[in-house]
Amino acid sequence: MMDSLENALEQAQTEETKVEEVVNQATSEVENVPAEEPAKEEAPAEQPVAETPAKEEAPTEEPVAETPAVEEAPAEEPIAEAPAEEPAAEAPTEVPAEEEVPAEKKEEEATTTEEPKKVYKTKQEILERVKEIAHGDENPVKEEIDHLKTLFYKLHIAERDAKQKEYLDAGGDPEKYVALPDDDEESFKAEMGIIKEKRAKLFQEQEAEKQENLKRKLAIIEQIKNMVTSPEEANRSYQDFKKLQAEWKEIKAVPAEKANELWRNYQLYVEQFYDLLKLNSEAREYDFRKNLELKTRLCEAAEKLADEPDVISAFHQLQKLHQEYREIGPVAKELREDMWARFKAASTVVNKKHQQHFENLRAKEEDNLARKTALCEKVEAIAQKENKSASDWEKRTREIMDIQAEWKTIGFAPQKMNVKIFERFRAACDDFFGRKAQFFKDMKARFAENAEKKRALVMQAQALQDSTEWKSTSDKLIALQKEWKTIGMVPKKLGDQLWNDFLTACNKFFEARNAANAGTRSQEHANLAKKRDIIQQLKAVAEEAAADAQETVMKLVDEYQSIGHVPYKEKDKLYKEYHAVTDKIYKELNISTARRRLDNFKSNLKDMAKRGEDALDNERARLFRQYENIKQEVQTYENNLGFLNASSKKGSSLIDEMNRKVQKLKDDMNLVREKIKAIDAENREQE
Repeated sequence: MMDSLENALEQAQTEETKVEEVVNQATSEVENVPAEEPAKEEAPAEQPVAETPAKEEAPTEEPVAETPAVEEAPAEEPIAEAPAEEPAAEAPTEVPAEEEVPAEKKEEEATTTEEPKKVYKTKQEILERVKEIAHGDENPVKEEIDHLKTLFYKLHIAERDAKQKEYLDAGGDPEKYVALPDDDEESFKAEMGIIKEKRAKLFQEQEAEKQENLKRKLAIIEQIKNMVTSPEEANRSYQDFKKLQAEWKEIKAVPAEKANELWRNYQLYVEQFYDLLKLNSEAREYDFRKNLELKTRLCEAAEKLADEPDVISAFHQLQKLHQEYREIGPVAKELREDMWARFKAASTVVNKKHQQHFENLRAKEEDNLARKTALCEKVEAIAQKENKSASDWEKRTREIMDIQAEWKTIGFAPQKMNVKIFERFRAACDDFFGRKAQFFKDMKARFAENAEKKRALVMQAQALQDSTEWKSTSDKLIALQKEWKTIGMVPKKLGDQLWNDFLTACNKFFEARNAANAGTRSQEHANLAKKRDIIQQLKAVAEEAAADAQETVMKLVDEYQSIGHVPYKEKDKLYKEYHAVTDKIYKELNISTARRRLDNFKSNLKDMAKRGEDALDNERARLFRQYENIKQEVQTYENNLGFLNASSKKGSSLIDEMNRKVQKLKDDMNLVREKIKAIDAENREQE
């Protein structure tokens, strides 16, 4: 009996040594598996990494009262994107591919692609959803809470910017603008505070549940440990062992910092139990065959993932397969190494594609950064150009808007540069639109000043529109029209109204003047006909050269001078024609021009005498002053003649011209002298 007990103990020690070798071999395999990269999705930092056995973290509690970092678009024109909404790519965490992950993380790590996020168009819709979460029975999901917060503040900031733009477009002072409180924002903050408390309470409950699960699993490990004392005990406890395995699988999450150690201890004693288990060969082989079938199906599923087009989804599915693989019991010892090698090889293919996906993503982000940098440089170059007119500003604005539209088509830049490149783009746009706003503000002020000037001219024109001072008023209105042209532009609608008022006042005056002068123009045309008839008679006299021609000429000249004004446009032409024929007649009849003028003067003395002696005396005094002035002018010309050089062609021509002027002046002096003598003779006759 003692010999049989010693043999049993020796056999148990041998089996325990074999189990230790198997465990060491499995541990070595786990440590040598290549590192894998976790998925990089919309929010990489928040996604669980299936292969990471490190401690689970409590749900991150975001501050409710603070506004999320959503970039605002520049004034006047919407900016392409906000950096806060661009998930920056983070370097994937390197985790051993085959490191053991406890079953309690299974649900969290089995997540594949994210469900599409619901689109909310208004702050009210977002607020209603937040209230449902805050006061309903559902547990808050961090991804949805962050999504709601980002959308709410994006709409809130856009609404605030629109109100500010409306205020500035209405002529408001940017320095005096104050954003009004938003009741929706206050309600949103209050509901988010409730959600924060709800999440904190849920976290505490989860932590308490994890502690309870830890106690239960420790108890299961202790029971299995007690079953592996000998092969006989393992045989007797097989059914209880299977129940404990089923119970273990039903228990979910435990504290993350205990998960790996707990799993290794559990796996260790399970392996020992199977190795010590002395079932009949059929039962043992059945268990191994069943596990082999399950693990083979998992290998096949992992191999099919190599053809999955969505590498992110394939990676997450692989994590689920790893979790299932670890839950399945052992296979026959001779197959364990080959089975694990097959499963690891399939995993490596998926992991490499996953790694390549992120390398391509990083290359794309670098290209996006280069493209966005080029757009920044374009906007900065446009912002530095000088715009002299509104059309220049509008042209450059369209260029900026096209660049902003192109910006929206470009994906994310690397995380470290994503916000910086947007801030650079935003600053260039803000600079341009800020200077544009100042330009139009100044132009609006100039328009107002020009409008006041034109209103003043309208009032002056309206004050003159009923005047009957035809000549002076015409000159004034023409001067106002010239001044109108010197005034700059005003807004079209107002400018058209002011011009219409100004033109109406001017037209009213000129139409009244034209109506008043209608009779005068008819008389002028009649005078024109009479004078042309006299000119024709003078021409006939010049041709006949009759003896009494002088008397006829004087009669016709007197008749011509007695006729009134002719149309202004015909005046110069008629004057030249008249003097041409009279000069010809006087020359041919040997009547000097001076004599003619003296005769005319003498003929007018009778009429002058009728007005009284004062009229003759006044005329004599005027003629005497004229005589002295002409005499002084003759002396001046004669003095200047002494300084001219008659030897040069130019000097000779100038002397001849001055001599002609001197002779004419002397003739005028003789005429004035004869007129004075005529007045003296008329005075003697009156006495």
